[in-house]
Amino acid sequence: MNKIFTQLVEARGLSPDFLKPKYENLASPDELPDMKKALKRIEKAIKNREKVLVYGDYDVDGVTASTLMEQALKMAGLTEVEIMLPDRFVDGYGMSERLINRAKKDQITLVITVDCGSRNHEIIDKLNQAKIDAIITDHHECEKTIPEAAAVINPHRHDYHGPEELKDLAGVGVAFKLAQGLVKTGKIKEGQEKWLLDLVLLGTICDSMVLSKENRILTYFGKIVLEKTRRKGLLELMKNGGVKQITSESIGFQIGPRLNAAGRLDTAKIALDLLRATSSTEAAKLARKLEELNKKRRDEQRAAVKEITKRYEEHPIDTPVIVETGDYHEGVLGIIAGRLVETYHKPTFVLTEVEKGIFKGSGRSFGDFNLADALLKTKDIIEGGGGHAAAAGVQIKQENLYKFYEKINDYYKSLKLKNQERFLKTSADLDIEDLKDFNLELLEDLKTLEPFGPGNEEPVFCLKNAHIEEKKVMGKDQNHLRLDLKKGQKTIKSVAFFAPKDWFSLYEDEKYNFLIKPTENEWNGVRSIEARLIDILT
Repeated sequence: MNKIFTQLVEARGLSPDFLKPKYENLASPDELPDMKKALKRIEKAIKNREKVLVYGDYDVDGVTASTLMEQALKMAGLTEVEIMLPDRFVDGYGMSERLINRAKKDQITLVITVDCGSRNHEIIDKLNQAKIDAIITDHHECEKTIPEAAAVINPHRHDYHGPEELKDLAGVGVAFKLAQGLVKTGKIKEGQEKWLLDLVLLGTICDSMVLSKENRILTYFGKIVLEKTRRKGLLELMKNGGVKQITSESIGFQIGPRLNAAGRLDTAKIALDLLRATSSTEAAKLARKLEELNKKRRDEQRAAVKEITKRYEEHPIDTPVIVETGDYHEGVLGIIAGRLVETYHKPTFVLTEVEKGIFKGSGRSFGDFNLADALLKTKDIIEGGGGHAAAAGVQIKQENLYKFYEKINDYYKSLKLKNQERFLKTSADLDIEDLKDFNLELLEDLKTLEPFGPGNEEPVFCLKNAHIEEKKVMGKDQNHLRLDLKKGQKTIKSVAFFAPKDWFSLYEDEKYNFLIKPTENEWNGVRSIEARLIDILT
């Protein structure tokens, strides 16, 4: 084992169970509320050959959860299972009226939600009136009361007292627990459910869930399954995206954005059809379509961020929360908000007019400012909204936009939060005094910690008192930087994409402390270790 890796394991206090998780250590599905009620209702549906409708969401978590639930129900013996995804531009967030019409039209007797439903009391009441049962599986924050459904499986229920780590499950993770329950009752053959873990991995990583004990196990085995995946659509998508290894980076920056592009700019059904594709020809066609949509998404996003940052350079922001409106594509509002958080280190809402007098938006936050709580404080002036602590959606009448801006900023100020920027700063796991152990063996050892994410961040090392041997500006816009860093007798190449302006004026031969992440480079079949430059401490 590499010396630096050994020190890292000790510094993080990583247990053998973390380094090599055991599948049997997963929590029992019975720990989740209403699990037994849900399983009993599904058994009835199997026995009576009922038609079941899975209702999901349009992001990666929702699409993977929908695919997983359909597959699990068919494994359990249900033959008539349909999927319905909301349309971001028609239905908005959560369950919609169109679901009721679809369920009646198709003579559905049981609706099972994934990644939504916990706050849709009115829709559930209407399903009940139509004599259509509903099982909710979700991971979003709940209100004090839950809908009158046949079962509400959500670890964020106020009456939940199970293992704390189950609160970190993504929507697809909660759906998988139901699949585990079907294994436990003998409806799915033991071991078959493991083939669903590639979907759990994608949804969990793309929804930025904390990789605590339960998610560590699910994503560890999910990575193994994705590396062997039989899903023709994922294979085509990864080929188009140039994915060579399954890592948190390839999921977060290559696979996830392509799957998300469908729901952002068109319909999430394209991503759903890709995950369910059985024909290589169809899979290739859908993967190409997602590639085109992802390129369009990048163009829309870049143009919007460029416009807003230019405006804010001329008129700096002095409020703790940014609320920005403009003529932006509805599907990229969340990404724009995320980029503004990175740039200005402030929670951000970005909204656009979706119909006359109605604005829809997405918010992104960090640290102690919880967006779900903040939206509850504004519920008297918004038309709808909800989500997580760090990401949420909202709908507001134009006449209430300024009130929302004032109220959200007043709420932030009332919290008297201190030093929130610390949550955005990267700190080093270890100081590196010598580069001799910074080698390919270290890279191989670090792979055993994958996938990375919140609660299991990618390791960062501080290369102390190294000097810049050579500096090179790169990129069409001259906004990337390559530094060759020398420490002792060894030199390592490092790259900073979209580097801060002040880095370009650093002097060669001066000594600095560099925060770096090791990366692998392969050229003409020769592998070498390089570094991603994270920060420079002068």
